[in-house]
Amino acid sequence: MLRLINKFLLFTFFLPAYCFGQETDPGPSYQMIMIKNPSLAGSEGDGVLRLSYLNFYPGNNYNLHSVYFSYDSYFSKLHGGAGIYLADDYLGGIINDFRGGLSYAYFLQAGKDLFIHAGLSASIYHRGFNFANAILPDQIDPLGGVTIPSSELLASPGKTVFDIGAGFLFISGKYSGGFSINHLAEPDLSTTGSSNERLKRKLLIHLSGDFSVSKLQNLNIRPLTYIEVQSGFINAGAGAAIESKYLAINAVILGDNGKNLNIQTGFSFNIGRIAVYYNYRFNALAGNKFMPFSLLHQTGLAFSLNNVEKRNTIKTINFPKL
Repeated sequence: MLRLINKFLLFTFFLPAYCFGQETDPGPSYQMIMIKNPSLAGSEGDGVLRLSYLNFYPGNNYNLHSVYFSYDSYFSKLHGGAGIYLADDYLGGIINDFRGGLSYAYFLQAGKDLFIHAGLSASIYHRGFNFANAILPDQIDPLGGVTIPSSELLASPGKTVFDIGAGFLFISGKYSGGFSINHLAEPDLSTTGSSNERLKRKLLIHLSGDFSVSKLQNLNIRPLTYIEVQSGFINAGAGAAIESKYLAINAVILGDNGKNLNIQTGFSFNIGRIAVYYNYRFNALAGNKFMPFSLLHQTGLAFSLNNVEKRNTIKTINFPKL
């Protein structure tokens, strides 16, 4: 019975925030950043295939999962980078959000050591519903468990919308940074015409560096910081990844205007053309008593599939491995 009440509280307090513009979000993960900033497509140079799996609020039986797939590379004939991505968010067995899109970034050398990438993405966003296993408020009996059937009948055909995003990336020396705006079309995911379910525009600003600690041991530190703003919700973080030839570890502190302070740590193994990574995020300070301690497990693989001829007209980035 307690487990059922916990699920009811989840859909009462968490999912409304999701439907009013907040999406499942991996935070500062550079393995999934192309879905946030299209100007990063191909910015590592070589063609990279990425696979990610995320489990939100693990250990609470909330059944919130996301999977992500992408491939991007530099293409000299396009004078920039291009990529494709697919993402599927499975939310409690009731809501399923599927996204698929294409990104293109034009590379421009604006100065002796200044490179600018201008990116654009176009995507399809589908929200589907399955109410077969939903537990509604009138089914919960405090004394007798769940009463079936409910007096309410729920049905929805789902909704498919078109979305676009744009972004810029600046590279100079050991520093890189960019900004992007997603959901420029503010697509309406509701089936009733409610403006509350429009995906509000999301602004992302991110910065990172690449500094050598020991050339002999091939040891580098890559600091990063970012801030996201969407419909009054502000999320920001800062941290660093310390990387050697085969191993990288990272730590990032994240906070939002909901008075939540979160910490994320993780590691990555690099074996030739294959990288395996894992991140764990937990809540150190909660703004409300319903926020679980464990927030996120993320794991995945990155495959370098092909080497690309890098001419002097492009400059590649070593992403922080997280």
